[in-house]
Amino acid sequence: MPGEHSTGSTPRGATTPGDDLVVTGVSKRFGGVPALSDVSVTIRAGTIHALIGENGAGKSTLAKIIAGVIGPDEGTITLGGRALHMRSPREALAHGIVTIAQELAIVPSLTVAENVYLGAEASAGGFVRRRESRRRFRELVERVGFDLRPDAVARTLSTADQQKVEILRALSRNASFVVMDEPSAALSSHETDALHEIIRSLARAGTAVVLISHFLSEVLALADTITTLRDGRLVRTIAATGATEESLIEGMLGRSLSTAFPTKHPCATDAPVVLEVSHLRAPRVDDCSFVLRRGEILGIAGLVGAGRSELARAIIRDTRPSSGTVRLNGEELTGRGPRAAIRRGLVLIPESRKDLGLLMGRSVRENVSLSRLDLVSRFGWVSRARERRLVTQFMDATTVKAASMALPATMLSGGNQQKLLFARTLMCAPSVLIADEPTRGVDIGSKRAIYDLLTTMADEGLGVIVISSELEEVLGLAHRVLVMRHGRITAELSGANVREDAVLAAAFADSGVS
Repeated sequence: MPGEHSTGSTPRGATTPGDDLVVTGVSKRFGGVPALSDVSVTIRAGTIHALIGENGAGKSTLAKIIAGVIGPDEGTITLGGRALHMRSPREALAHGIVTIAQELAIVPSLTVAENVYLGAEASAGGFVRRRESRRRFRELVERVGFDLRPDAVARTLSTADQQKVEILRALSRNASFVVMDEPSAALSSHETDALHEIIRSLARAGTAVVLISHFLSEVLALADTITTLRDGRLVRTIAATGATEESLIEGMLGRSLSTAFPTKHPCATDAPVVLEVSHLRAPRVDDCSFVLRRGEILGIAGLVGAGRSELARAIIRDTRPSSGTVRLNGEELTGRGPRAAIRRGLVLIPESRKDLGLLMGRSVRENVSLSRLDLVSRFGWVSRARERRLVTQFMDATTVKAASMALPATMLSGGNQQKLLFARTLMCAPSVLIADEPTRGVDIGSKRAIYDLLTTMADEGLGVIVISSELEEVLGLAHRVLVMRHGRITAELSGANVREDAVLAAAFADSGVS
């Protein structure tokens, strides 16, 4: 029931009671648009308290207020009955509150150990005691179970390893409140299991964990209490016991979600081949060959580090292959960069919209028209009227919601940022689309909208490749699945063989193609 509020729940194994954090009547507006409206919630010490809701529901805004990143316009926050007036994360840290943000905040030029203890270095006489820092780092890594070298430079790490650095930094502070915003989004299943045990151990030791996650199975496995937000308002706070994914989705959307995936229409086995990859070799790509047909959705699955993203980048020439060929609509694709591929109708939606996809500080309009300025310009001058007309057309086609196309991309929710990339893609009039992690960091409602987009594109004749770490996503969308391991394609599955057990068997196989 909207507005339903529980009195809290019994923590799963908490042993050390402490002070509760109480949020009362908190509201926050950005540019006159309400992000939170009169939200009240109690976060009890020694519990795991999940915040769920669609993108734009207010989860991250509430987390940022709790963590001192931004201040509320109205309302109060108390800790153990004492009012908190925090103006920065450093002030929040003084109260024992630390944050693991969704957007990574590491210093690329520093080492792993330097990032972990940044601002809290072991020092004496104004000098950093590097030996002591390394000893503390080794103890922390052994306790947590992450495989990271202290002297590795942060910029050389994968997204998953950079996420681990953020987690280690928060854990090194011995905080009494830890806010985790999508902490497992970039981790493998093994790493996620390790993280879950860390979260549980924090709660057992009396630490309160505020967990924001789009993975409802993760929420149900970990949380003691679940708060649902919708459009900046509190829907309910309930004990996790007895909750189901279906009941959580209904609370988030205000309606039931009948099916997770759209109907999968069959692809003609004799449809024209739009993409042919032959014996392609590139960094972390080893002799890969396959074809993609018109109207087909081809899934690429595999463990983290299997070479899926590297294969996509080699196909589009973002990295230069050492051998092999790529044929697009029967003609060999050449060139040293992606520009030629885009002009020929081969486009890529990259796995990180922040780092590789969008210009976050530029406007919605500019982000959509960026790849096809030739359509909106003449003699080197952009026609703003034509640009607005075309951008509006493709934003409508991809259901991007933005108060104004003059807004910077960073002001949109994660789901709308992702759909912005689809709008740009459609403007390129592609014949082949490669979507790498197309729903990463996207809520359940926006996921379905993106699934509909991908299916519609295939129905209209595009060849679509979907790369995803979510196996359910690959199985739910793809007509055919390639499984990769160590840069090689270890299996090609179609028809009745597109099953979870078959994909997992191939993902863990040593060699061979079935």
